[in-house]
Amino acid sequence: MGQPGQTAPPAEDAAGTSSLVFRAGSLLCALRLDEVIETMRPLATHPLAGTPAFVLGISILRGVPTPVVDVARLLGGERAEVSRFVAVRTERGPVAFATGDVLGIRSTVVDVGTQQTALLGAAPGGLVAGIARIGAEPLVLLQSMRVVPDDVWAAAAEATVRS
Repeated sequence: MGQPGQTAPPAEDAAGTSSLVFRAGSLLCALRLDEVIETMRPLATHPLAGTPAFVLGISILRGVPTPVVDVARLLGGERAEVSRFVAVRTERGPVAFATGDVLGIRSTVVDVGTQQTALLGAAPGGLVAGIARIGAEPLVLLQSMRVVPDDVWAAAAEATVRS
């Protein structure tokens, strides 16, 4: 347990957090498993005018119009091949992350010295939870809660009304 007066770190911190690991262009990324609804093959996506470049449009996931976000474009500005959708929970409803290959579930731990998310520049601050690594490769730990701007949600709602 350590020196007297010290407490053990919470179990999640000591053992890591179960995360879904996937590719987004040249980046290796992860989402906490409790934010993931499911993974699937990419679905038909309908573009929405006036949305940011990283929003591919909307898809219908299990009957619900869902914004689709290109994670590679969001984080790195690059357009990458999309081979999977990862549906995630957000405060306003599901969001589909368009990603590369899903590599599986791993235990991820953010090292205190690597939580320098400010270095990621234009990536939305509400999206990146921290930086970890798998072997010698950096791993961007994402949090999904604030990735979709309000105007995209409004456009998705408007598209629902028209259909």
